[in-house]
Amino acid sequence: MPSSGDAASRRPHVVLIPSAGMGHLVPFGRLAVALSSGHGCDVSLVTVLPTVSTAESKHLEALFDAFPAVRRLDFELAPFDASEFPGADPFFLRFEAMRRSAPLLGPLLTDAGASALATDIALTSVVIPVAKEQGLPCHILFTASAAMLSLCAYFPTYLDANAGRGGVGDVDIPGVYRIPKASIPQALHDPNHLFTRQFVANGRSLTSAAGILVNTFDALEPEAVTALQQGKVASGFPPVFAVGPLLLASNQAKDPANYMEWLDAQPARSVVYVSFGSRKAVSGEQLRELAAGLEASGHRFLWVVKSTVVDRDDAAELGELLGEGFLERVEKRGLVTKAWVEQEEVLKHEAVGLFVSHCGWNSVTEAATSGVPVLALPRFGDQRVNSGVVARAGLGVWVDSWSWEGEEGVIGAEEISEKVKAVMGDEALRRKAANLGEAAAKAVAGGGSSHHCLAEFARLC
Repeated sequence: MPSSGDAASRRPHVVLIPSAGMGHLVPFGRLAVALSSGHGCDVSLVTVLPTVSTAESKHLEALFDAFPAVRRLDFELAPFDASEFPGADPFFLRFEAMRRSAPLLGPLLTDAGASALATDIALTSVVIPVAKEQGLPCHILFTASAAMLSLCAYFPTYLDANAGRGGVGDVDIPGVYRIPKASIPQALHDPNHLFTRQFVANGRSLTSAAGILVNTFDALEPEAVTALQQGKVASGFPPVFAVGPLLLASNQAKDPANYMEWLDAQPARSVVYVSFGSRKAVSGEQLRELAAGLEASGHRFLWVVKSTVVDRDDAAELGELLGEGFLERVEKRGLVTKAWVEQEEVLKHEAVGLFVSHCGWNSVTEAATSGVPVLALPRFGDQRVNSGVVARAGLGVWVDSWSWEGEEGVIGAEEISEKVKAVMGDEALRRKAANLGEAAAKAVAGGGSSHHCLAEFARLC
């Protein structure tokens, strides 16, 4: 018989099951590296092929090349007829295809010799039953904010209490704060939307999880983290581990990039970095207003432009997207690219003084880590909720009357220009953002709150 010492010395094998999209995939890769290199776990990352986007493919290749200790588990999905959901977002379709294929995970987990799972919120309600059949604890890595986790956990209760009242209004989350109707993700206003059905099913299943990891830290979201950990948001809630900010896997090889050379030549805190993430496109009209606003601001800028939802479909030329003569007029003080940018590397550069962001959650945590102020221009999904977090935490500024996807109107060039100039000149905001960066560093350092939470999760595994 094995001795108790043998059992104690075995490394747990944690299998991570992410969903689609860089906003989901990047935190899972960072968690894999952290558990493998710093917390004594063997880790496998389930990889669904083909990926939806080129960015995902490149990210996975770089991750596995740089960290061979992270094992790759390829997963083949069952056939899926996307015509059932005409016009649906390609990433929501991938969520659904993965959800329907979840029963096929059983043999993969058995062969892998898993001892614990951590899956994505988008797959929660279908992976937990598979884990139970396998006798495995199933944790959730929530890749968005703690505020959004509290909405996900409470939303089914809200719907039950307001059935028949006609539509979704303001949502008062116990122990947290009110999420106004205008900030609720667009899809959730339609009870028949594919995403709404997924969101509600997953929210109802959260209480069956062994625990929930969330990519945030105490100083960034004190109310939401405390309310979730104290069980105020939903009864019977599992343990919540605030493990963020999950950090960039630092020894991944990177190609030399012209944008870094360009930043090296700029004065400290002089550059406005502009990016709206990998998940959604900005309309042509809004792109042109943004271009005019950046030009009128007089500041240097690095702008990553995305004009299609899936990067493989992006064939438009920058000149035609941004207006005639724009690139020539700003050539000496602006760099515009459609290429993939290592965002955390950019935000840590001393030349960057402001981040104009859609406020996807990875972007928010990377700005907080770097201590860079944010000007929030949310476009879609959870981004207004995240923008509220940015404003509450003192990380940046959000004009909550600005329009987003599905609303009439665009944000005008003059408004953008004036706000960029105001935030770039706000020394008090710069100090607040820098203080938050210091708090983020303390949270993930040895003895910090997030480091402790991740160590406790690894111990449970």
